Amino acid sequence: MKCNKNVAFVVGIVFTLVLAGLGTKLAGYPVISRIGPMLTSILLAVVYRNFFGYPEPLRKGIQFSAQKILRFAIVLFGFKLNVDVILHKGLTLLAHDVMTIILAIAATVFVARLIKAERKMSLMLGVGTGVCGAAAIAAVSPIVGGSEEDTAISVGIIALMGTIFALIYTALRPSLPLSAELYGVWTGISLHEIAHVAAAAGPAGANALAVALLAKLGRVFLLIPVSFILSVVIRGRGEAKSKTPFPWFLVGFVATSLIGTYVPMPKSWLTQVSTAASFLLAAAMVGLGLNVHLSHLRNRALRPLAAMAVASVLLSVVSYLTLSWF
Repeated sequence: MKCNKNVAFVVGIVFTLVLAGLGTKLAGYPVISRIGPMLTSILLAVVYRNFFGYPEPLRKGIQFSAQKILRFAIVLFGFKLNVDVILHKGLTLLAHDVMTIILAIAATVFVARLIKAERKMSLMLGVGTGVCGAAAIAAVSPIVGGSEEDTAISVGIIALMGTIFALIYTALRPSLPLSAELYGVWTGISLHEIAHVAAAAGPAGANALAVALLAKLGRVFLLIPVSFILSVVIRGRGEAKSKTPFPWFLVGFVATSLIGTYVPMPKSWLTQVSTAASFLLAAAMVGLGLNVHLSHLRNRALRPLAAMAVASVLLSVVSYLTLSWF
């Protein structure tokens, strides 16, 4: 039995890699190439889920790709980050990250009240929008008392909305009066998941992607104080009821960034690492896209989705207008 579980685990990982390979292949064709391999992969996963269902026996392997492989890929991307170029903007990025979280939660909750959307689901979506998508939702769900179904639907909404916004950002990029670096800042401080940030910023180049990840990882880091504050406000205590894991991959990202900046390395090796990181991110995208069940969204989540959509649009506009800070 244990052997069968191990086999299913490995097959689940291979499943995400195969879909990522197909997405990467399709992204080489005209038109599709505009959205890139990562977004192509997540769209394939969404289509698969809604036509064939979730491959339940492979769940643990798929979750491993969506969580662990994603973080490993982010660590690898650190090698492309030039600390000397962007370190002086760290405090400004963090200020934007704090603004993002406050605006996303406040706007989502406010609109949810106006349209009488489910309170707990809307709060989880606000945190997911402001911080780091599905990971943030999973972290705060036990704090706000969200059910497993509410959590699953919220994760699906985040995946769907983040994919839509990442597609919109990618389509708008050529016509925006932004440098690659500023475009990266915009994606990092406003998009939902790390994978969505990477997918939208990637087509703008390595520098844009590196800055975007730095901005986004600042929001990931803020998950810890956000969870603590929510616990204090909701439960009236000074200590969170559930423990929020420290994002250790953030430490790995910083470490590889320092190595890539100050330790001389062959460019050919760095190129190979970058290619591997992109492919692994595509595999993580597949795991994310398989959470999107369109019928569940229609049946239960239209109002929370609407509240989050309004907040997401507001967040994109406000963050774009404040790019002059840089």
